[in-house]
Amino acid sequence: MKTGFIGLGNAGGKLAGSLLRNGIELIVHDLDPALVDGFARRGAAPGGDPAAMMQDCDTIITCLPSPAASDAVMRLMLPHTGPGKTWIEMSTTDPSEVRRLGALMIAAGASAADCPVSGGCHRADTGNISIFAGCDRATFDRILPLLTIMGRRVLHTGDLGAASVLKVMTNYLATANLLTLCEALTVMKAAGADMATTYEAIAISSGTSFVHETESQLILSGSRDVNFTMDLVQKDIGLFQALADAHNVPLEISPLVIDMMTDGQRRYGTRAQSDMMIARLEEATGLDVTAPGFPAELIDDEPEARGEEIVPRR
Repeated sequence: MKTGFIGLGNAGGKLAGSLLRNGIELIVHDLDPALVDGFARRGAAPGGDPAAMMQDCDTIITCLPSPAASDAVMRLMLPHTGPGKTWIEMSTTDPSEVRRLGALMIAAGASAADCPVSGGCHRADTGNISIFAGCDRATFDRILPLLTIMGRRVLHTGDLGAASVLKVMTNYLATANLLTLCEALTVMKAAGADMATTYEAIAISSGTSFVHETESQLILSGSRDVNFTMDLVQKDIGLFQALADAHNVPLEISPLVIDMMTDGQRRYGTRAQSDMMIARLEEATGLDVTAPGFPAELIDDEPEARGEEIVPRR
């Protein structure tokens, strides 16, 4: 089976790397020729463009920065799809848009699945990230061997689009958690608490979370480089707010999160690292919320292993 991968950025390059590392015959494309060249040196074949890749490949995976980018790529691929072809969308995108584009694929006789990932680029790099998969069960069973190479835990979420609904929800929760951690760490610093002890107190308590166990370390080390930029955060939390608006859910925290991230972009740049949000509080208080002994980058030390399907409790 020939597999194509379009979009070799922060997440996509790492997901594609897991496929290549595990012996998948891979054809790749990105608007940055240097990224394609890097994969070619590791054994992948340059794909030329999305149209040619759809002709040559059985399965095409896309991991792109915006719904508009996904639409542009789909327009090139669609005339060349048909029975026996499968499109796997791994971008974090608008659920309604992935349903629209997937329906076009299905109408042409192909299969479609939205398969966003969650867990951070450091886990995407080792094949240990989590993957949501929205598609019919037959498509899920067919693509599961690929998904279990790229991810450790794979959850079939229901029909096409269901995965993207859940993904924007999880990214909203992660962003809200990041902002509360910035406040908690700053208050503890102001109160004179030892920051290493503060980190461990959160980690062993009811206040812990995946975001704390990862991003708090980058905040305290001073690197603030989580490999996820504020523009991507804004896209995701905006999609969550749009979902709430579409279903007439009057949210209170979500608009404040959007306003805070907008202020962060104004201060530090549209594509600043999201963990730079701590600097807003450092500037307001004159404090330095750092501590020795924390890593400048996240390393996934869980051994790479073949993933498995996670079955919900019923």
